[in-house]
Amino acid sequence: MATDSAPSASRRLLSLLSLLQVRRDWPGAVLAERLGVAPRTVRRDVDRLRSLGYPVRATKGPDGGYRLDAGAHLPPLLFDDEQAVALAVALRGAALIGAGIEEPAARALATLRQVMPARLRSRLDALEPAVVDRPERAGDAPVDTSVLLAIGAAIHAREELRFDYRSVPQAETGDDMPPPPRRAQPYHLLARAGRWYVVAWEPVREDWRVYRADRMTPRVPNGPRFTPREVPGGDPATFLAARFKGSDGPDTWPCHAEVILDLPADEVVPFARDGVVEPLGPDRCRLRIGSWSWAGLAAMLARFDADIEVVDSPELRAAFQDLARRAAKAADRGTGGPAANRSPRT
Repeated sequence: MATDSAPSASRRLLSLLSLLQVRRDWPGAVLAERLGVAPRTVRRDVDRLRSLGYPVRATKGPDGGYRLDAGAHLPPLLFDDEQAVALAVALRGAALIGAGIEEPAARALATLRQVMPARLRSRLDALEPAVVDRPERAGDAPVDTSVLLAIGAAIHAREELRFDYRSVPQAETGDDMPPPPRRAQPYHLLARAGRWYVVAWEPVREDWRVYRADRMTPRVPNGPRFTPREVPGGDPATFLAARFKGSDGPDTWPCHAEVILDLPADEVVPFARDGVVEPLGPDRCRLRIGSWSWAGLAAMLARFDADIEVVDSPELRAAFQDLARRAAKAADRGTGGPAANRSPRT
């Protein structure tokens, strides 16, 4: 636990443990220099750590040193101030990653907070308003931790995953037979907006696929080992972002255009997302922006309460025409207009 008024020997013991955790091997002389004590004191402090259950092993050689090995059980944990606050913040944000560990994370946070000095508790409590709960979305489901561990093990071992996958609720398909199991070569496990995704190569389709981990149920055992290949573009996060934009290639929107808005640039920037805004004067600006479809792009630009000039995009002009037609049709309904006088279909 973190302390702020412990005797100097206890503070030195905490510093020694922190050093042993961040580096595999430490020469005894270097540890003594870092702690500002004699080598004999380092040996005595190492013995104290061992008595607390920490597996500190002496290393042989001309320099002679120490190494913190993995233990058979969990000894008392000691954190300095920065480590304690960082751990508490990470535990508080556990609900945002959708890993199904919200309840144990809350218990761990309560335990950590109970043994924190008042000074650190006040720092942590001051952060409370800055943490926002993850909004629930239709179809959201926390991922069982065992599923994440199974996926991670397959990625590490380079073994094919065999799994059941719920892509569409069975009640919507009208099919009483469960879908056949799938197999894929998993490469990366990523979290995005509270959901976990697996980037994998699917041998049957001979193509890259993205799976939601909360819809996967791994089967045992895994399939055969596979030869690693590189994800398109080399960066899995960029590849996932591109798929969310509907792109099979680089991380770009499939539909993008350039428009002139009769609005100051500073009023457009907060709503431009990843678009590029260029001022053209006090009341006009140029906006280069993309979307997953031309209809979506037209609707997005229509949010701005201003005149819009399409610079060079016949597809966007056509999308605006279709949007205007549907908007006019919607405006006519219920007002005695042409659409309101039509008989309903039978």
